Amino acid sequence: MLSPCTGEALSEACCRGCCPNPFHGLPLDHHHHPHELEAPKSPRTAAAARHEFKVTTTSSLFPNAQFTNHESLPSLQESFANLTKVFPQYLQTDQADRIRAQDYFHLSLNNYVCFDYIGHGLFSYSQMHSCSSNVHSSAASTSSSSPLPSVQLEPPFFDICYRSVNLNSWLQYGSEESELESKIRKRIMDFMNISEDDYTLVFTANQSSAFKLLAESYPFYSNPRLLTVYDHENEAAALMIESSKKRGARVSSAEFAWPNLRIHSGKLMKKIVGKRKKKKKKRGLFVFPLQSKVTGARYSYMWMSVAAEKGWHVLLDATALGSKDMDTLGLSLFKPDFLICSFYKIFGENPSGFGCLFVKKSSASVLSGSTSSVSTIMGIVSLVPPVRQSVVEPQKDDTAVTVSTSELRKEPSFSEIIELETLDESSQSKFPESSISGERSKAVECKGLDHADALGLILISNRARYLINWLANALMNLHHPHSETGIPLVRIYGPKVMFDRGPSLAFNVFDWNGTKIDPALVQKLADRHNISLSCGFLQNIFFSGEYEQERVRVLETRSGTNETRSGVSVVTAALGCLTNFEDTYRLWAFVSRFLDADFVEKERWRYMALNQKTIEI
Repeated sequence: MLSPCTGEALSEACCRGCCPNPFHGLPLDHHHHPHELEAPKSPRTAAAARHEFKVTTTSSLFPNAQFTNHESLPSLQESFANLTKVFPQYLQTDQADRIRAQDYFHLSLNNYVCFDYIGHGLFSYSQMHSCSSNVHSSAASTSSSSPLPSVQLEPPFFDICYRSVNLNSWLQYGSEESELESKIRKRIMDFMNISEDDYTLVFTANQSSAFKLLAESYPFYSNPRLLTVYDHENEAAALMIESSKKRGARVSSAEFAWPNLRIHSGKLMKKIVGKRKKKKKKRGLFVFPLQSKVTGARYSYMWMSVAAEKGWHVLLDATALGSKDMDTLGLSLFKPDFLICSFYKIFGENPSGFGCLFVKKSSASVLSGSTSSVSTIMGIVSLVPPVRQSVVEPQKDDTAVTVSTSELRKEPSFSEIIELETLDESSQSKFPESSISGERSKAVECKGLDHADALGLILISNRARYLINWLANALMNLHHPHSETGIPLVRIYGPKVMFDRGPSLAFNVFDWNGTKIDPALVQKLADRHNISLSCGFLQNIFFSGEYEQERVRVLETRSGTNETRSGVSVVTAALGCLTNFEDTYRLWAFVSRFLDADFVEKERWRYMALNQKTIEI
């Protein structure tokens, strides 16, 4: 994993504002390069720089303002002018706005705001739109002249087929792959800044499949422990925990101190070191995300290094990282044994895609020692060209209508999954060989990844920093009217206004009595306003004695398959590299509607009057 920052001294690691400092507490020194965004002169120490950013944000954005009525909010234009006055560097990120306007125009046409996409987008909407137009025009021009079936590549550019194969065998002997899969593999390795000399990439059906596949193949019989670091309920990690427990693993988790939800360092260090302080004792698998995809909290790279030194194998969960975060210095120094990330097809249009499991070649032998009898599971997939067979149906008036086989099956081509057996020689012989080989030889263009590469780490990081902190500050300025105690409308969990935070936010909305409004209800109402949010569940929270009363008040319980868990349900919003200021403003404006005590009831009656499905409260 190479980094643009590797030429600098380690004591000045990645200190140009492009990424979080992997060595917390060390001085930051800004070396200005001609191709970087201009940055203001900053204090010598990281602590001073972070403090100055927080003071500037909270004191200059809506200074001394508390909004108690959604109609009193400043306009979009006024708010944007205020943002650019406080952070003029934001205007230097307008390249992202141009890409969005040109290649993701469906967001504006549909008046749609997306805060629920996690992962990396492969393609652009304009790319899909252009390919679809070409396919339809080609089909129309040939339908009357040739009654023979034809094969055409069309969006979604690839399909996935499941493979019943053992991960250990796949790593040792490899597998034959199509030219399309080979090109996508190379493009992803390049985008993730991971060397093919160091790592092997395995495509999986999704993120959860990657976690389960590794859990089924890891030798917990000799390395018996599984240690995870998640401040929220994570479906993929839960599958790994369930599988590993069945195979005898002893599972534990890091804890996060209330109210800031920082890692409880003392407790985590004890779990990593263990009771016996032997340096290289076989311990197990350490699952570590560099940041929380729910709260936006960021964690030090050094935890990976400490765990590796103490004999742990390290799995880096990179699913919550930003588009170019893999370019940071920390990830070029600390090479985990395993890494998992995910890719989706088109931002704001098609969230389907696949997962990626990277296995360090020097660590692959660890998996080959597994004696699991169920390690052959339906998790590994192959990427194949999407085959669209056109069938010409004669009509009464002697005209011909071209209908795709996916349309005959009434299945959307975007979610089509082809089983491996259908790709045998007999099925391929039904189509012209030249057509198939010709389409497969075409270059694979992943414009979504190209756009992220064009924007670069520094621009994406700076843009996200300004937007997420503006949003956090704006939400905290909403207060219920006529309240003697000044009850805030919103509570943010984890980091609030903070220089070194991730681009996601966990929050809850409260009514004028201080009662939490169900996050699922907030999500449903947001969806009615064309804003896509997610819900999460914070867990593994540690309350010290001084917060005992608050613990009783805020914790909820959830019943699982085998156990009852305690935590806090929240609304979550995740910003991407294509998120713009209008998106964040619209979310703020929507949340401010809850300042009206009758807002929820009005929404219920509104949709009843329109004869739509009512929202259950």
